[in-house]
Amino acid sequence: MDRAPQPGSSPQAAAGDTDPGTVTQEVCRECDVCDGELREVEVAGFPVLLVRSGTQFWALGSRCPHYGAPLCKGVLKGNRLRCPWHGACFDIKTGDIEEYPTLDCLPCFQVKVEDGKVFITARRKDLESSRRLKDMSKRCGINQTTVLLLGGGPASLVCAETLRQEGFTGRVILVTKERHVPYDRTRLSKDMGVRAESIYLRAPEFFTAHDIEVWTEKEAVSIDTKGQKAQFKDGSSQRYDQLLIATGSRPKPLKCPGADLRNVRFLQTVEDANQILELAAGKRLVIVGASFIGMEVASFLSDKASTISVVEKEAVPFQKALGPQVGGVAMKMLQGRGVNFYMKSQVSELRGEDGKVTEAILDGGKKLPADVVVVGIGVSPASDFLKGSPVALDSHGAVLVDLLMKTNVSRVFAAGDVAAFPVALLGGERTGINHWQVAQAHGHVAALSMLKKQSPLHTVPFFWTVLLGSSIRYAGCGKGFTETVVKGSLEEQKFVIFYIKDGYVTAVASLKCDPMVVMVAEALYAGKVISKEEAEGSWTAWLEMAQAESTGPAAKRGS
Repeated sequence: MDRAPQPGSSPQAAAGDTDPGTVTQEVCRECDVCDGELREVEVAGFPVLLVRSGTQFWALGSRCPHYGAPLCKGVLKGNRLRCPWHGACFDIKTGDIEEYPTLDCLPCFQVKVEDGKVFITARRKDLESSRRLKDMSKRCGINQTTVLLLGGGPASLVCAETLRQEGFTGRVILVTKERHVPYDRTRLSKDMGVRAESIYLRAPEFFTAHDIEVWTEKEAVSIDTKGQKAQFKDGSSQRYDQLLIATGSRPKPLKCPGADLRNVRFLQTVEDANQILELAAGKRLVIVGASFIGMEVASFLSDKASTISVVEKEAVPFQKALGPQVGGVAMKMLQGRGVNFYMKSQVSELRGEDGKVTEAILDGGKKLPADVVVVGIGVSPASDFLKGSPVALDSHGAVLVDLLMKTNVSRVFAAGDVAAFPVALLGGERTGINHWQVAQAHGHVAALSMLKKQSPLHTVPFFWTVLLGSSIRYAGCGKGFTETVVKGSLEEQKFVIFYIKDGYVTAVASLKCDPMVVMVAEALYAGKVISKEEAEGSWTAWLEMAQAESTGPAAKRGS
């Protein structure tokens, strides 16, 4: 009898085994697969994910299209499968995306059960790719509606793709001040020698094929909301019917004498990353700021620069974002690689010779030799061009939006780092969350709102940082947390930490404890309220509670 596909599933699942381009293979016995199990099997030498949900079987691509995580180690909740590494989610019936950061869906394959044996039929080309692009509409010249997307990051890209996937046939223009099509900016501090072309989120040909115009090296300087027009730095302008403001953020400047010396650098573009690597190799490096940019740069260059000194005004790295416990672990990790930390300190002056930096002077008088200085002391919303417009901003310069990504101005939306939106885990407080996955979710919701297919934002923020090859994962929003609960061992650098506010868990972080963070993320997404007492429970009790909320019994066996 057939167990999949069901009506509405991926077209790829409809292939029959009479097609010479397909293969049918027995993969296991029905009785061997438990309800809720995520099992990786082989079809024609390729890995395929087999999922049992009740009496139904489903087969999909086995690797997350984002960065190849094995989905058999993920978390299953109903029909929703969450990647164990970066939190992307998929519908097991269709393979469609339910949560970012992935851009591609999973291919689905036909499953048949006969005489207690499970067979999978799949097209060879789908087995080879393990990813699927949703159908995209084409541009129609008759439709003169124009959607203008300001910004070349993940929010604009997902908005453009969603518009086409939802049948929009008008003009889509994506404007970026960089020379490249959108690329994976999260890689810049983790792999500073990366070539831009290798991290393009979509190849240039993709945009041509789907009639998405990409205007590079172009920057908006103002908008006229009454005339529905954006003005650009080069003197040109463009009218719009719908506008997305997704201009991201800009680095905060270092305000001290000598900040304008040569070799004082910020990391914002792929060219910045490449140049910092070239300048720092074998040289004395000072990093100002010990948050995500500073710590990842220190990690990547720890075996390349001759010396690395990190200067931070807080007591430990990541203090505001991840708290003193995680910050202490991160600092110890890098100290083991020879990185020097100067905490509770600030750079009061940079000195140089012939216009090039040579040393950093700390507020306590300490002098640090410096051939290169990398500044990573935070970011501000890139919204200066909106000053004088009626678009409402908060006190930090972020664009205020609702859960549909609408601003206070008709036909104007905002998404990503430039936006402040209502955060459910903060009781609806509007704030900015500068995470890659959040920006993508914003772009998706904005596109649906533009098309009058309103779907309010429902996401659990998720991000990760990589130090010396180990990933610290984080989900939720711990802003304003007052307590923490630690499970595992900080000393052994293997732990889960819960962030508590008003007696309840609002966020979680982990190191070497996958898939705990994705389990908690899925529980929070489903509306589960986790009390401090539950977080403080024994490992066994907590695991059972989280798994009961978030996944099937297979996870209890460590799948």
